[in-house]
Amino acid sequence: MSFWIVSIGISALVAVLLALAVMRRGDVEGSAAFDVQVYRDQLREVERDLARGVVTEDEAEQVRIEVSRRLLEADRAAQAEAAEGTGAPTGASIAVAGAVAAVVIGGTAWLYTTLGVPGYPDLPLAQRIELAETARQNRPGQEVAEAEAALNQAPPPVIEQRYQDLLTQLRETLRDRPDDLQGHQLLARNEAAIGRFGAAWRAQARVIEIKGDEATAEDYADLTDLMVLAAGGYVSPEAETAMRETLRRAPGNGTARYYSGLLAAQTGRPDIAFRVWRALLETSTPDAPWIPPIRAQIEELAMIAGVDYVLPSLGEAPRGPTAGDIAAAEGMDPEARMEMIRGMVEGLSERLATEGGPPEDWARLIRAYGVLGRRDAAAAIWEEAQQVFPDDINRVPILRAARDAGVAQ
Repeated sequence: MSFWIVSIGISALVAVLLALAVMRRGDVEGSAAFDVQVYRDQLREVERDLARGVVTEDEAEQVRIEVSRRLLEADRAAQAEAAEGTGAPTGASIAVAGAVAAVVIGGTAWLYTTLGVPGYPDLPLAQRIELAETARQNRPGQEVAEAEAALNQAPPPVIEQRYQDLLTQLRETLRDRPDDLQGHQLLARNEAAIGRFGAAWRAQARVIEIKGDEATAEDYADLTDLMVLAAGGYVSPEAETAMRETLRRAPGNGTARYYSGLLAAQTGRPDIAFRVWRALLETSTPDAPWIPPIRAQIEELAMIAGVDYVLPSLGEAPRGPTAGDIAAAEGMDPEARMEMIRGMVEGLSERLATEGGPPEDWARLIRAYGVLGRRDAAAAIWEEAQQVFPDDINRVPILRAARDAGVAQ
């Protein structure tokens, strides 16, 4: 209610100011009336000049005659303007002012009811975060999501009969050999190839069960990917579990970091999603598979999150986490914050190992490992950096970072 009161008050104030401007147009004096006033002032000025001795009596008389003549002409013109009516009629001015007020106030109300959300209550930030967390905890599971996605899926592709027979034979064989690791890996790939993502992720889940503790981050990343595809792009609680297992084993895994941001976006936390995707975008190579979907969505995501963000050009070199990036993560919950920081650090580490980078990037990585408490990793990067940059001048920022991390004297 308070929003409507303030909005109507502001609209009414604007309408009043516009109406006053319209009404004043009918009260403005004509040019002849203005000239009359000027000539009268000139006559008074002549008398003051004569009293001060600036002009003689003869000079003053000549000026009086000329100004009086012009005054009479201006007075006749002013009377003619008054008779004709130079301003708008009072009634017309009032009508126009009323129309202006109606348009401003009515137009404001119509625009808000069309583009806004009338009746939507004001939600403080803390309450919105609480609602987002509640929605995240109560969101549908994988089975429900797959059932809903199946309603909107395109018809399955036509499969060559020979290929279909081989796939059917593989399924039947694995029913009798449930612990066949290679068989289930083959089944997961082939089910995914024909678009049967539900069957594919279940085969991949069996792969992980067979491997047990030897299951890798890539195994869990593939499981996450297949579950999200089966659910039509939705990150279910089960997919989130697989994603977190991926990040626990490899914090820099790009697939899991992408789905971590997608989960935040789907559960009402565009601020977290933006930070996660921005870090992933800036620490990944341009050919990474998650780059196109991030670039297609991140600007709109930033706008929703209230961030002024300009998408960098595709050829712009990625960078690692800065102190500002790490500070920006302070608004996230501890687990998500550490995932984001570890992901940025691992992404930078991978890029430096494969592509190299300037001394500032090596220094940033050493300092980041120090912030995470991983002194052994910081020391290893420091040793490697001394071999990559033997020049003392180039090693200055790296040395400073190593000292900050406590791995150099």
